[in-house]
Amino acid sequence: MQFDKPKDECGVFGVFGHPRAVELTYLGLRALQHRGQESSGIVVSDGERLSFHHGMGLVDAVFNSEVLGKLSGDIAIGHNRYSTAGASTLENAQPLVRNYKQGELALGHNGNLVNAPEIRKHLENRGSIFSTSLDTEVVFHLIARSKQQSLEDRIFDAFRAVEGAFSIVVMDKTTLMGARDPYGFRPLWIGKLGDAYILASETCALDVIEATPIREVEPGELVIFRSKFLGLESFHFASPNNKLSQCIFEFIYLARPDGMMFGQGVNSTRREFGKQLAREHPVKADVVIPVPDSATIAALGYAEESGIPFDLGLSRNTYVGRSFMNPTQNIRELMVKVKLNPIREVLKGKRVIMVDDSIMRGTNSRKLVKIVRQGGATAVHVRIASPPNKYPCFYGVDTPTRSELIASKHTIEEIRKYIRADSLGYVSIDGMLQAVKAPDNFCTSCFDGSYPITLKERIPRQLPLIVN
Repeated sequence: MQFDKPKDECGVFGVFGHPRAVELTYLGLRALQHRGQESSGIVVSDGERLSFHHGMGLVDAVFNSEVLGKLSGDIAIGHNRYSTAGASTLENAQPLVRNYKQGELALGHNGNLVNAPEIRKHLENRGSIFSTSLDTEVVFHLIARSKQQSLEDRIFDAFRAVEGAFSIVVMDKTTLMGARDPYGFRPLWIGKLGDAYILASETCALDVIEATPIREVEPGELVIFRSKFLGLESFHFASPNNKLSQCIFEFIYLARPDGMMFGQGVNSTRREFGKQLAREHPVKADVVIPVPDSATIAALGYAEESGIPFDLGLSRNTYVGRSFMNPTQNIRELMVKVKLNPIREVLKGKRVIMVDDSIMRGTNSRKLVKIVRQGGATAVHVRIASPPNKYPCFYGVDTPTRSELIASKHTIEEIRKYIRADSLGYVSIDGMLQAVKAPDNFCTSCFDGSYPITLKERIPRQLPLIVN
């Protein structure tokens, strides 16, 4: 069943110096399940060798007590994946594990490397063999081909060659590392659990294992954990003066609301999006309802600012996953109702404001408006807690192509008519940015087409590194 939403990206997690590193990583991945549901994997070191297990599907389907019992060690990394680059197949499940002349290495990546195709072609023309279709695999080749001696210097060479978004966890037999790209597109947190150190995409994964958040990995920073005596070692592989381009969609849709992101709370920011939406697009109505679950906080904000009562008008079936049927149009519409069904006693005879976080293709919004009307609503006013999505993302969020994005070629009035709403309003870009700290530090390219990494900059800039 294809829903009118971007796919989340990926979630990464790492543990250094804990005897139950595997179990902690499993729990961390469960907390980050919303960031990737296609595949999952864990790699662990016992100080002598790396052991790993990958599988397709949700974390609790990939790992059971028998599988976890075969993995042991005090250093581990884990990964949940959505296929923003590379097919959804087992060989593309991460973390990737490879051997090179200095031993075994494992890597998990959240983001998208926009110049990976050029680098890959360059490497293949010089004899390199790739075993996946992942952009992530080029990082391994760059590390292996570097002429530097230490692993961190090899990683510096690789990170200076690639362009795009990355929050990466890396491990060998004795070391855990984490890094963010110089633009800061994707999040990565550092936490502490006793004497152990933790890396996680979101603070919710730290909370679930009762670790204490310390800080976010800085853009352009590599953090290294190789000894409890040395603790956290920090190195910058890129200038801290680069203009930041943190992903605003983390606040709109991707991140869980119970965490911190880019220095501020997700819940309060998402709620402020809803309040700003109410200021910009007021309408007379009887009830405000969210499209569950991602728009619930924004809908609360809209209700608080407007003074219109909030209620749950759509019931979500949490046990419905992805469907692989090839249905007729009639069955496809019924499949939507399997996941979301109207609560008639909330909707009947009411003028309804339905708040959602975004519209991509518009197909799902059209179905939702129909469902709310079937629940007895006399009017359906749709409010979107983000600006119109006109451009695709190249930095790790799986969005439709520009030709598929309804706002790229249609006016708001045309979209309103298509989804059959009584009115339609989006929060403005300026209004959205008022809700975040340091608004100049956020990427808004999916709304305005102002890409921080231009096409010209996607050409690999460190080719001497990979020339034989």
